[in-house]
Amino acid sequence: MKKILIIAFVLFSIQMFAQTNEGTVYFTRTTYWTKMNNQLSYLSKQEKEKMTYMFAGKDDWKEYMLLHYNDNESKYVASEERSEESEGYAWRKEEFSVARNFSKNTMLDVFEILGKTYIIEDSLQTPNWKILNDIKEVAGHICMKAMIEDTLKKQKIIAWFAQDIPSNAGPERLWGLPGLILELDINDGTVLIQASKIESKKLTQELAPPKKLKGKKMNESAYQEMLKKIIQEKIKEERNPFWFIRY
Repeated sequence: MKKILIIAFVLFSIQMFAQTNEGTVYFTRTTYWTKMNNQLSYLSKQEKEKMTYMFAGKDDWKEYMLLHYNDNESKYVASEERSEESEGYAWRKEEFSVARNFSKNTMLDVFEILGKTYIIEDSLQTPNWKILNDIKEVAGHICMKAMIEDTLKKQKIIAWFAQDIPSNAGPERLWGLPGLILELDINDGTVLIQASKIESKKLTQELAPPKKLKGKKMNESAYQEMLKKIIQEKIKEERNPFWFIRY
């Protein structure tokens, strides 16, 4: 009986999204800082003690993100909604957006790093995913498992994607699976990006590029070289580089 209900639900979902394959996915991004620091063997004792003091035993930091998507494009941005963890902090909103145009095979990402804005424009390079046999439910959808490695940041990334939502899009900078990515698990739960709701709707201006872009322009290769330099510098200083760049 349970299998019949799952099959019926998947068929209903396929029919629904075949009619309107666009909308917005609401994600919660949780970073476990203590777990991350324990994985970084090069951190100084002073750095680890500082982190322990800052989080005072509670280190699961939540952020809310939005992924707008349709058949040809996607855009991943920070939500205006604030988490309980951020209450009381006067954070300045940083420049951040990750845009993909699958029909034109282009990307346009805007990041702020160490107080400077960078604009990364390039052609898309399909990630080298390995699709696995595991399945689980995420946000009401039966998802398949896939894996990839980021050799620069030394991360093992697990993705869960919904084949009943035919989109190549995904959160963060990840994409390229035969279905919308609804969950990412980076380095065994150090960072979790999980869909909480999928709103199927007609998009208006959500996918529009920023009207004014001010910052240093570079391609993907130059961006990766810059990240590599920052990581090497922080390792030498025995500090966590992911205070300065996105994990």
